[in-house]
This record gives sequence, C-alpha cells and structure tokens, in this order.
Amino acid sequence: MSESFKRAAELLLAAKRVAVITGAGISRPSGIPDFRSPNGIWARIDPSKVASLGAFRRDPDGFYGWLSGLLGPMLAACPNPAHLALAALEAAGRVGGVITQNIDGLHQQAGSRRVFELHGNLRGATCMECGRQVPVEPLLRSVRRGRAPRCSCGGAFKPDVVLFDEPLPQGILWLAHKALEECDLLLVVGTSLEVAPACDLPLVAAKHGARIVIVNLEQTYLDEYADAVLHADVATAIPALVAPLLAQVV
Repeated sequence: MSESFKRAAELLLAAKRVAVITGAGISRPSGIPDFRSPNGIWARIDPSKVASLGAFRRDPDGFYGWLSGLLGPMLAACPNPAHLALAALEAAGRVGGVITQNIDGLHQQAGSRRVFELHGNLRGATCMECGRQVPVEPLLRSVRRGRAPRCSCGGAFKPDVVLFDEPLPQGILWLAHKALEECDLLLVVGTSLEVAPACDLPLVAAKHGARIVIVNLEQTYLDEYADAVLHADVATAIPALVAPLLAQVV
C-alpha cells in the first residue's frame, strides 16, 4: 500500500461531507471510450466539426451519424465498481453531491441520487424550432440509422447534452458550486481537468478549505496542489479507498 493511498484513505475516513467530481475516466472501465486521452475520441476527430452547436445546426444528420457510433457502447454500459462505491458512500451519508461531466447516467444507475450533470444527459431531447421536449427512447430508431429525429413541426430534435459553443446549465452549475462550498473533502475521479469551466471547479472547494484527493490515470494540473494523488485505475482504487469508511459506518 503506497503512502499516497494511505493518505487518501485517512482523509476520506476523516471527512464529514464529501463532494465528488467525475469525468470520462470513471466510465472507461464500463466500456465507454473517453474523449481526451491519446486514444480518445477527440484524437480521431475534430469536436468542433461534429459536436458543436454550430455543427448541429448546419448538419443535424451529420451529428447523429457521429453519435450513433457512441450509442452502442453507452447504452450497453453498466456501472462499474467505482460508480457503485461512490453510491454506497452517498448512502452512508458522506456525499453531498456527485458533479459529473459524463452524459451516460451510470451514477444514477449505480444508485447515486445527488448527481449534477454539467454536460446534460441522453434521457431527453428538445426540438430546436419549437422547444418541444420528449424522451429519447422513441427517437432511437432514427438515431441508430444516423438520421436526425424530427419534430412534428419539422425541427430537428437535439439531445439534452451540452455541445461545444453552449453554456453549462446555470441551475446545475449553482448546485455544483454549493456542494463544493460545503464539502470538507473533494474527490476528483477520472477527469483530466482540461475542459473549462469544469476544470476550475476544484478551486471553489479549495478556496473554502476542503482537502483534495485526485484519482486519475494521467496527471492533472491540480496534482501538485492536492493533498493526495493516485495515478491508478479508478475501478479498483475507489472501492479500495471507500471500503474502510463503509466498514466503519456498518
């Protein structure tokens, strides 16, 4: 057991209110490809050409042609041990909020209830013309064919995810800030902390005196300021970190 792991486990045991920030790295063990690693999605395609609001408006069919390739792994994915461990930590009364950049809904599937989705989700869609909101499920047949589903008014339905060129939902951002201001420990899991404004959120917790623990395969800009850093597989490291606290609660 490394000194960094011991330190992280001690901090988690002592914490009364934990906030969690997660990124694509927590869902990678569930079979969902990440975006920013050397082999990630953005290494193969320019996001501004397929995943920006401008690109969607210009060519919604092109957007769905790209998205259809991601849907299979995303819809087939199940929560992995890291998701389940964080849900168990919340059930034990220690987590004030999970702030995620992911759109896959795996935190909720694992049992987490206080989940703040910074980049939206794939559960619903909104017509770009009339604003009608519908669940995504009835639209999947069209989406799987790589075609934009259309509203009765003729407008294209856009999934309720935040694309490039779009602002984050202000209500969700406010809730995330509140969770960060109230926590005494911030657990950063599976995120490179490269995308603004999510990359700046840990500074909110630090400003209010929270300790910071980072678990991520790659280095982040925040490593040198964190109280403990584990460059490890989140699917094994997070359950191992949480286990002593859960044993104490029981």
